[in-house]
Amino acid sequence: MPPLTRAGVAHLYFESIHPFEDGNGRIGRAISEKALAQRSDQSTPTALAETMLVRRKEYYAALEAANSSNEITPWLRWFAGVCIEAQRRSLAHVDFLVDKTRLLDRLRGALNARQEKALLRMMREGPKGFAGGLSAANYMRISGASPATATRDLGDLVEKQALVRTGERRHARYWLTIPLRETRRVTVDRHGQLLAD
Repeated sequence: MPPLTRAGVAHLYFESIHPFEDGNGRIGRAISEKALAQRSDQSTPTALAETMLVRRKEYYAALEAANSSNEITPWLRWFAGVCIEAQRRSLAHVDFLVDKTRLLDRLRGALNARQEKALLRMMREGPKGFAGGLSAANYMRISGASPATATRDLGDLVEKQALVRTGERRHARYWLTIPLRETRRVTVDRHGQLLAD
């Protein structure tokens, strides 16, 4: 059986049996990741469990539909789309980590403790970025800076090309100079063709 099919079937069958009182979903996702890793020539990082959780509503609907019939092809199509999306999500995360490391290396020794704390907090959001951008009020909350200090610190971060500013005055928002990476949803149609939402 091809690795992708094997992983999808293993996950579906484990979830159909549902042997434990709690934790079946986590274990089922781990089984599918293990099944994918066992059959490939090299280990490939995938965010399969994370992607399934992002698509939780669809995931439960696909499982339910597969459990009500012996025909599991629609489940395998859904699963294949999620696996491809998970690989893309993993690649976006790796690219983000590389960019993050380069930015922090470039800024080493050039930031004060407040600036470093705020940048690290923004970076914790990952490839999608800090939702809504960083406002001066957020910066003050994160760093403990006064309004005047926040203005100076944020201006300095823009000057050092760590942040980009959009908007003016109270509508000003700051964004990391690291490119944001959105992972689009992937589905596989009945002919095996990839579709992106």
